[in-house]
Amino acid sequence: MSLRVLFAVSLGLCSLIQLLPAKAAASTEKVLRVLVSTPESSLDPAVASDVPSVSINENIFEPMLRYDYLARPVKLKPNTLKVMPEILDQGKTYVLRLQPGIMFTPDPAFKGKPRELTAEDYIYSIKRIYDPTVKSPWLFMFEGKLLGDEKLRPSTAKDGKKQEFDLQTNIPGLQAVDKYTLRIRLNAPDSNFLFILATTATGAMAKEVVDAYGNQVGNHPIGTGPFILGTWQRSFRIELLANPQYRKTLFNDQGTDDATKKIAASLAGQTLPRVSKVEIKIMEEQQSRVLGFLNNEFDYLEQVPPPLSNMVLDDGKLKPALQQRGIRLSLFTPLQTYYMWMNMEDPVIGGYTPEKIALRRAIALSYDSKEDIALMEKGLAIQAQSPLPPNVLGYDPNYKTPVQYDLKLANALLDKFGYKRGADHYRNLPDGQPLHLQMHSLASTTGRLRDEVWRKNLDALGIHVSFKTDKHSEVLRAARLGKVQMTEANWIADFPDAENFYQLLYGPNAGRANYSRFNLPAFNTLYEQAMRLGDSPERTAIYRQMAQLMHGYTPWVPRIHPVTADLLQPWLQNYYRHPVDFTSWRYLDVDVAARNKVLK
Repeated sequence: MSLRVLFAVSLGLCSLIQLLPAKAAASTEKVLRVLVSTPESSLDPAVASDVPSVSINENIFEPMLRYDYLARPVKLKPNTLKVMPEILDQGKTYVLRLQPGIMFTPDPAFKGKPRELTAEDYIYSIKRIYDPTVKSPWLFMFEGKLLGDEKLRPSTAKDGKKQEFDLQTNIPGLQAVDKYTLRIRLNAPDSNFLFILATTATGAMAKEVVDAYGNQVGNHPIGTGPFILGTWQRSFRIELLANPQYRKTLFNDQGTDDATKKIAASLAGQTLPRVSKVEIKIMEEQQSRVLGFLNNEFDYLEQVPPPLSNMVLDDGKLKPALQQRGIRLSLFTPLQTYYMWMNMEDPVIGGYTPEKIALRRAIALSYDSKEDIALMEKGLAIQAQSPLPPNVLGYDPNYKTPVQYDLKLANALLDKFGYKRGADHYRNLPDGQPLHLQMHSLASTTGRLRDEVWRKNLDALGIHVSFKTDKHSEVLRAARLGKVQMTEANWIADFPDAENFYQLLYGPNAGRANYSRFNLPAFNTLYEQAMRLGDSPERTAIYRQMAQLMHGYTPWVPRIHPVTADLLQPWLQNYYRHPVDFTSWRYLDVDVAARNKVLK
């Protein structure tokens, strides 16, 4: 099916949206109904890096810090801590004091005994990120930073033998001063370390639970957070229940403008969470998401799929029929980058020799961001000049990519470096063998649309490409094993700093967050230099050099930064999209009477 035909089918649904009948059942229970666009993978915070899984995990597991819901610019506050960390030794030592009496939710692993959160649980959870059997994509946040952490790295030689990983190994960088006090010591100051302590990956897990379930612990999420896992139908439906023993947490964040002051007033002195249940549906098809919202099946819809935006928007404004229903539109620019990556270890497309660089550069030159934004994103995006989206620390608004759409130059590059065309129009490798690429993509309408974009781009270069479609979780699994040649991906900031994006290209992270397996010594050195600096013109200049190297060797084709159109039902209360946290479920409330009136 061609790209135009797919769009015609999509746009044909527009006639259905005028005022769709309410199909959701009325209920007196405060239930928040949401969707995620791809299936969850693992509910193990040390493993999960996909948005659906992290979204769920951040409501079950608790890091020591979290973000103030309403503060902009973003601000951290204590979560399981009594107060903000005490920072000593010029930023190399952190003393963290936990609130006593925080309890893990009951589980058979605890053998019927109440289980309190302690400092040792955070030490265990951080050490577990180092465990090579876990294969955590979050190791970059700690590796080489914690004092003495070389003892946790299995590559360290000891008496001529490979040192085995042992979770019981003590290091000076992680110490429990007492039951409720943790001391973390770094090799060098790290301006982002407090952000790291707010990531879901550092959420506390209990050793007893991991021991009980082993490599299946991702199917048994036991934390201390505001919600617990209820019904779980994999890749279809997940239910979170309000944690009945969650500590009494009163909302006290302050608003800064009319909208946030209204939310602050609504939540002031209220206990969290506000709803008794969150029902999460997995909906991969774009049309199903929009129609489900319009049928009142969901309380909000984040990021209206751009190809279907004309179902709900006219010239960037909500359609009058939807305004009459009380539906609200919220525009938001997330800290997110969409890109296409290529496997630098692949024998066809990878490598650092001139002819391999030329192949990847030609592919990058074939990508027309203006056309993509106009056709596929319906204008709800801006061109990505580098991996960094606007509003992250280190972003340079004056930097422009040196690789712009240019088919003539792309074809000339391929001709120069020996990728000759055959009689069938398609090119061969410099050694005369056929050039054939394979791109992984999602088995969905969105995936098929993206396939057609890249088929068109590569056909203009005379490059034959085929597509292997699969579930998002399977593509991710294959990518970690180095078995994906090229695919599209996106990254949402775990913390609002450039380091969180450039670690995706840092050589030692290959096979973890660095799916492209880019490993360039010059780039790695710059990354390490930048890590030692706080936000400054000097560090921004280093990031500019890193962007130039990325464009020069082209492991990535940066595509876009989205501008999301979010739709809110009239009965949804306290919604305010956060730049870093994936969900606001603990703060959201539902006017049940107003919803039931519509659903009658």
